[in-house]
Parts: sequence; structure tokens; C-alpha cells
Amino acid sequence: MATVNAGVIATGCSYPDGVLTNADLEKLVETSDDWITSRTGIKQRHKAADDEYTSLFAVRASREAIERARIDPAEIDLIICATVTPDQILPSTACLIQAEVGAHNAAAFDLVAACSGFVYGATLANQMIRSGQSRYALVIGAEVLTRYVDYTDRGTCVIFGDGAGAAIFAPVEAPHGILASRIRSDGRFAEQLFSPGGGTRIKPSAESLAGGMHYFKMRGNELFKVAVRSMAEISTEVMNEAGFKPDDIKLFIPHQANQRITDAVADRLGVDSERVYSNIAMHGNTSSASIPIALDECVQAGRIQSGDPILLASFGGGATWGAVALRW
Repeated sequence: MATVNAGVIATGCSYPDGVLTNADLEKLVETSDDWITSRTGIKQRHKAADDEYTSLFAVRASREAIERARIDPAEIDLIICATVTPDQILPSTACLIQAEVGAHNAAAFDLVAACSGFVYGATLANQMIRSGQSRYALVIGAEVLTRYVDYTDRGTCVIFGDGAGAAIFAPVEAPHGILASRIRSDGRFAEQLFSPGGGTRIKPSAESLAGGMHYFKMRGNELFKVAVRSMAEISTEVMNEAGFKPDDIKLFIPHQANQRITDAVADRLGVDSERVYSNIAMHGNTSSASIPIALDECVQAGRIQSGDPILLASFGGGATWGAVALRW
């Protein structure tokens, strides 16, 4: 009997029409296009309007993926929405997405792993499919991060953007599909990137809002070192398990956190720059949405073909990190 892995059979993405350029940010905070570009690689980011919200983009991305997969939404039996910016505390954003797309037979839940959310979700979907518990899994990364950005803090406000990406996973015969996957975390790095307010520790109040406790706080220099080391190490692990060498990798799609992080990780792995995908200049850091948005862009552009060895890697607040090696 052939070995069954979970493979991506369709993708989709969506993001706001609104765009915030570096020139726009120059009017809001003490910064410049040169300063932002040299430190992050970002030229613009998409920004949701006041009446737009996370599930709106998640539903659009999901419908696109479902249509391309040519399946009935009722066939989907698992929905994982990776997000740190849910529509609301209760119910889960995944359940709201489920109702909108008509996937009424699915188990649906949210997953909080910050920028590593999609890799975490793909790992869980792979296990569910390989065990026979699921056949079609919809994994989404969706964020409206600009709701939590302090536009007086130039260290964070220049980085984050909004959007969503989705992928349909289904059983595929080896040697295709996910061949190796690893996820890890270390809470000792929690305060390198976090949002202190809004939960039960610092409850929402006029005082907490006035104090900006719901905004993202980041220690970028410390985070950079941990991110590069962690992503490189875990990527090497999954490549070794999958039997891939750096020269085998057709496309490396890392989380779009910072162009300097991407370059440093690729250099450590020995993956040539022309095989590393980057869209951070146009989207900024969209957290859990960045890898599925990038994956969809690559699929639609024809940069991924059947049989291609693909590497995904991420690092995010928590700290969390992970990597997936798959053959398309």
C-alpha cells in the first residue's frame, strides 16, 4: 500500500486594497524610506479599512483555494485558522470562516503561534490526514495587524501589514506531499515580541487603551539573532529528514519578517538567492499570513511545478518557529 502524505492541492490569498507606503509613514513618524528599506526591505504594506476585519480576508482566500481545488466545501473536514488578530474572543475566527464558506462538516478552531502559525497548522493538518482522521483540511493564516500598531513607534509601525492566505491539504502519494515537519517554541523569549494588554492579565480598559498596552512591543535586535539561528537549525533538520540537500531546494519560502533575516537564513542554509522567494517589499510582515500569501503567489506565477522540493520556514512571537519540507 502506498504511503500517504498531506499535500497542498490548491491555494488562495487576499489582502486589503488600502496601501500604506514608506512615504505615507514619513508623515506619521520620524522615519524615512531609506531607513525602512535598509533595515527591513519593506517599501509598502496593505492596511485594512476601519470596516474590514480578519475573517473577511480569510474567507476570500479560502473561497479562492476551495474553487481552485474543485471540491465541495462540505467535503472539508478540518479548518485551522492561524491568527493573533481574531475577529473576536469568542467564537473562533475559524468557526466564522466555516459558516461563510459552507464547510459545515468541518471541525474548526483557531491556532495562536504568531508568525509560525501557518507552519504549525500545516504540521497538524499533515498528522490528521496521515492518521486518516481528515481528508480535506483548510489551513489559513490571516491577520489585521495594523489594528495593534503604534504609529508613534517607528521600530514596529513600519513592519506590519494585513492579509490572508489559505491552502487546501489532501492525501497525496509519496514521494509527494509533506516529507518532514518540525515545530518548536521557547516562552523564555516571550517579551521580545508581544502585546501585553487585552487579556486576563491586563484587562481591556480605558486606562490600558490610553497606555497603549494592546500595541505590539518588540526588541528587534535580540529577536534577529534568535530568529536566524532557530530558522536555520530547524530547516536543516527537516531537509535532512526529507533527504534534501541545499542544491535540491527549488524554492525556499520563509516567513516574510525582515529581508535581512531572510538573507541570513538562506546564507546559513546554502540556498542560492534566486531560489529564495521574497515579497516583503510589497506586503510587509503579515505574520501567519505571510507564507501562504507567498505560496499562492508562487503557484499562480508558475514558479512551483509538480515534483519540486519546497522548503517553508518561520519564526514568530512566543517565541515559536518551525519548518516544512515537501515535494510538490
